[in-house]
Amino acid sequence: MKVLLADKVAEECVALLEKGGMTVDNRPGLPHDEKIAAIADAVGLVVRSATTVDAAMMDAAPLLRVIGRAGSGVDNIDVEAATERGILVMNAPGENTLSAAEHAVSLLLSMCRNIPEAQARMRAGEWSKKGLMGVELVDKTVGVIGLGRIGQAVAARLKGFGMQVLGYDPFLPPEVADGLGIELLELEDIWPQVDFVSLHTPLTDRTRHLINAEVLAAMKPGVRIVNAARGGLVDEAAMLESLDANHLAGAALDVYEHEPLPKESPLRSHAKVICTPHLGASTGEAQEKVAVRIAEQINAYLNEGAIRNAVNSFSVEGPMATRLTPWLRLGESLGRLHAKLLTGPVTEISMECSGDLLDLPKQAVHAAVLHGFLQVLLSRNVNLVNAMSIAKENGYRIVEVQGTDTVGFAGLLKVCVEAGGGIHVLAGSVIGHDKPKLVQVNRFYFETELKDWMLFVRNLDQPGRLAAITSVLAEHNLNVADLALGRDEELGMAFNAVQLDHEPNGELSKALLALDGVEWQCAVEF
Repeated sequence: MKVLLADKVAEECVALLEKGGMTVDNRPGLPHDEKIAAIADAVGLVVRSATTVDAAMMDAAPLLRVIGRAGSGVDNIDVEAATERGILVMNAPGENTLSAAEHAVSLLLSMCRNIPEAQARMRAGEWSKKGLMGVELVDKTVGVIGLGRIGQAVAARLKGFGMQVLGYDPFLPPEVADGLGIELLELEDIWPQVDFVSLHTPLTDRTRHLINAEVLAAMKPGVRIVNAARGGLVDEAAMLESLDANHLAGAALDVYEHEPLPKESPLRSHAKVICTPHLGASTGEAQEKVAVRIAEQINAYLNEGAIRNAVNSFSVEGPMATRLTPWLRLGESLGRLHAKLLTGPVTEISMECSGDLLDLPKQAVHAAVLHGFLQVLLSRNVNLVNAMSIAKENGYRIVEVQGTDTVGFAGLLKVCVEAGGGIHVLAGSVIGHDKPKLVQVNRFYFETELKDWMLFVRNLDQPGRLAAITSVLAEHNLNVADLALGRDEELGMAFNAVQLDHEPNGELSKALLALDGVEWQCAVEF
């Protein structure tokens, strides 16, 4: 399996991918046309911030299964397009936290003490302090906007300088902010109070141009801004106007609305602006960490199907992944069997989780059911990433239910499909630690593992019917590896689940249906 490294990453990434059995095409900085050609046969793609991965690039890579961002931000990847195509997008959050936080603080300090300009004068042979008067941080107020890992790390370091920290993060619990010594406020209450602003939010439709002309006007004169998060957070034109009007005292930027920053950009030459070329994660330590993390995650996904740090699917690790895996196998098997039971157009798919299953990521189990179901019905690529969106795209009504009755099992997954005016019910459980079993088909109850080739037969519950069925199997040279029987005495019907040693031939179906009392049969490979 080929993995293309489209941007420069640490060598540890190459070594780990090759150790995982991947063929690595390590060619950072290719021109666009060559990059498109290189990705044509790639199963995996690793990028940093330099490569934009859009729908057209994905369409040029029909084998592509995973895109790994060696870093945290994924705004250079069209995640929605990837999801539609069943491509997993993963990142490596947290590995560059300290590097990014330290760079943001470095920018702030450099701005406060005019270090870049002082250095430029010294290199030019000057010894001049004129215009280089700085400001102290102690007893000043800083607004930290976004209190994820990086924002919290920045806040902790600025508190060490004796600063008062005001913070905004709609997802941070107040008790966590209290523990960090941060006063949580709404944005409109932060702007008039701060001497400094440090931005640490993701770029979304809500946060784009978070710092704009109106916000700048709400700040007191002399405020300074640091942006080492995402370029689109700041309206650069409005910021330049505020700098020129001497309302904004300074700006220190590591990210920009357009990267690389155009050579003609006025930000490069403005006396009150410090610019660095997106260096937040550019330390040897951070690059090694993200390279190792993304390589490990890609290996785990392509070799084992394990999903970690996905931004467009569920993510599980460690003991949780071990517990979840057999339930995913069960969900996919139930979906596959449901597809074979269809009697008409699908209108609704209901998935009910009960008992121990409620402690696991239900989104993952639901995706597994739909994956198995749609794989049988559709010719297009369906996987755990895009199964839910494809089901909805096909007009299926998806119902997710939290059940209470486990019918005596520790956990239970029940899937009901309404199709052709009727409803089919399948239920299963995981016995022990890792044995998925089918325990219900409509009104029939029994226990059987779903593996290899299975034959399902519904027949009259009369003496000799089972013997006739096994005789036909013997005539077709099919050995019975296991057999489970369910009975419905009220209907006078029986349901047989037979595990076969190998694939049945095409004549078996006719022979079984020719038997007296056999109403229905179906062979399914799991």
